Amino acid sequence: MEYQRFGNTVYARLDRGEDILEDLRKLALAEDIRLAAVVGLGAVDDFTVGVYDVDTRQYHSLRFTGPHEITSLVGSINTMNGAYYSHIHFSAADVTGRVVGGHLNAARISATGELTVTVTEGSVDRFKDEAVTGLNLYAFSEGKAL
Repeated sequence: MEYQRFGNTVYARLDRGEDILEDLRKLALAEDIRLAAVVGLGAVDDFTVGVYDVDTRQYHSLRFTGPHEITSLVGSINTMNGAYYSHIHFSAADVTGRVVGGHLNAARISATGELTVTVTEGSVDRFKDEAVTGLNLYAFSEGKAL
């Protein structure tokens, strides 16, 4: 992966064989990014996405291989217990145009990938919501409720 930072925005290029989530983690740690929005596009040939069932509190993972174009990669970088955390959703189209997606668990670049990371000053940590969803949710230290 190569990247360049312009103020609060980072542009990154991922190359063939690289893992999106691993490179995103490396970037965030190298640039000390604790809060950011992430968008991306590109092409992958092996990826796993999950869909969460709130009632059973389980992710159902689906793996796809072969040529796919990323139609959407959106998410956030923040922290949980002060350590790096990302939450990325992903969809990709196969050669027939069929699109699949969900919560990104893994993705290998087949040609190239482009990420744009918009950094925000500050941090938002996460907490495990054991009572209702079982998910890791934003924990606002100075948040307001409506």
